[in-house]
Amino acid sequence: MAISSRACIAALGLCAAACAPVDHGLGEAVKYDMALQTIDPDPIYPPGSAEPGTSGTAGAEAAKRYRTGTVKPIEVVNTAKTAAAGSGSDSGPK
Repeated sequence: MAISSRACIAALGLCAAACAPVDHGLGEAVKYDMALQTIDPDPIYPPGSAEPGTSGTAGAEAAKRYRTGTVKPIEVVNTAKTAAAGSGSDSGPK
């Protein structure tokens, strides 16, 4: 009994497809990347700062301060938790 070449090609195609790994997270890369880029989904902007949708005046003033060397000092935010009182551990350099 002769098998047609089309049937052989179809059978080989099905066999090759069965060996391919299945990625159950297909399409999740974009969602993952978006989540990585989201720092704070509901930010609170300080008064006088540049906000989304502003006219660009705050950005222009920042660029002017940069060019003239009168930039605002950087505000350092400490996110580390300090040791509880009485725990006997050092909370860091003083």
